[in-house]
Amino acid sequence: MPRNSRLALAVASGLAATALVAACGSSGSSPTGQPSNPPASSAPAAPSSPSTGTPSTPNSGKPALMTTTTTSLGTVVTDGNGFTLYRFDKDTASPSMSNCTGTCASTWPPALAGGDTSQLKGIDSKLVSTVTRSDGSKQLTLNGWPLYRYGADSKPGDTKGQGVMGIWFAATPTGGKATAASQPASPSTGGGGYGY
Repeated sequence: MPRNSRLALAVASGLAATALVAACGSSGSSPTGQPSNPPASSAPAAPSSPSTGTPSTPNSGKPALMTTTTTSLGTVVTDGNGFTLYRFDKDTASPSMSNCTGTCASTWPPALAGGDTSQLKGIDSKLVSTVTRSDGSKQLTLNGWPLYRYGADSKPGDTKGQGVMGIWFAATPTGGKATAASQPASPSTGGGGYGY
């Protein structure tokens, strides 16, 4: 192959790789910051945990679900890393179904089932199950309600997702909604909310 042809092929390959990387890094939001609607035919990629870039699954050796007590909400459910788990009012518990996909699932990563969902602390195992998401992954449920993390919760114990859009609530050990005397204003809690 002539040298000029090899050089042209190398440049074209580099441009194609750059375009592919740029497309994968797309945020899925429009320039206004509002969520864009993903094509109905495409299944969303497995969501990532906001701080680690890995699926929102419990660490091995730690309980898959556990409880913690907060000063503002009382006892709430967390994942094995101590991050608060939430439920979404637009989901259904009977039958279990998640309605948070695409951009919503980027802001609210589903709590995916790890290898051993029997690892529980402070939660009745009869209330814990999974639901199959549209991408085929298994999401943890509590009393039928799919569970999620909130992308704006930057450290264990944060509860910034409580009351967002009036439809996202920290989960209680029975799968109910945690309540507080005063909840944060929904749109101003950061991360856009994506109430869908």
